[in-house]
Amino acid sequence: MKVRLFEIFTSIEGEGILYGTKTLFVRLAGCPFTCFYCDTKESLPLDSGTEYSIEDANRLMDSNLKNQTYKVNFTGGDPLIQHEAVALLAKHIQSKNILTYLESSCFDIDRFNHVLPFIDIAKIEFKTKDSDFVDLQQYKKFIGHTMKCLESSVKSKKTTYIKIVVSSKTQPTEFEKLVKAIFTIISKDDIDGFIIQPTYGISEPSLELLLSLYDLVYPYYVGVKVVPQLHKFIGAP
Repeated sequence: MKVRLFEIFTSIEGEGILYGTKTLFVRLAGCPFTCFYCDTKESLPLDSGTEYSIEDANRLMDSNLKNQTYKVNFTGGDPLIQHEAVALLAKHIQSKNILTYLESSCFDIDRFNHVLPFIDIAKIEFKTKDSDFVDLQQYKKFIGHTMKCLESSVKSKKTTYIKIVVSSKTQPTEFEKLVKAIFTIISKDDIDGFIIQPTYGISEPSLELLLSLYDLVYPYYVGVKVVPQLHKFIGAP
């Protein structure tokens, strides 16, 4: 089996509930979506990056692992594009007793479930309609898969958290519908975090909008946090 990797590097995690942790990022090539705020557009083409055998990719990860690394983050692109390879790479990392972390839009429940046994921490990213990533007719189907991935991660007792990227385009009414739908299938005790992540450098939301979105989540989950991409403030990749 082959895998296309765009880049591998060690940095400080700047997003989500584990911001600030030393992390090896394994960025896989390929993503079917075109979110307007994407900051890794160069990794979206399926033929970007470099192709490796699984064995060579494992050796590449090993050679880039630094002491005291907290976790390995499989990101993209979207790693579920190459789900079979990700499962093998994550299994290799777990054999070293290092935490594995999946960063995906969770667009396919079957692919997600294939990878899940080898993942310790799952970030379930819900995209809003205004992200411009799929045709609106496809949005309902996409969100349905993301909801199933959330249920599966929770049922498997993984460390699970939700992230929603918001921008100045985000409509509070649509955001509220999404939050209500999420908490009809899970409870506040099922997840380890709920992150509202503002866009950076493009269509940035106002503080007033962020506060209103925060207030929509708070009745369901008091631990909700607004966390920007902190790594960009320290010049980290």
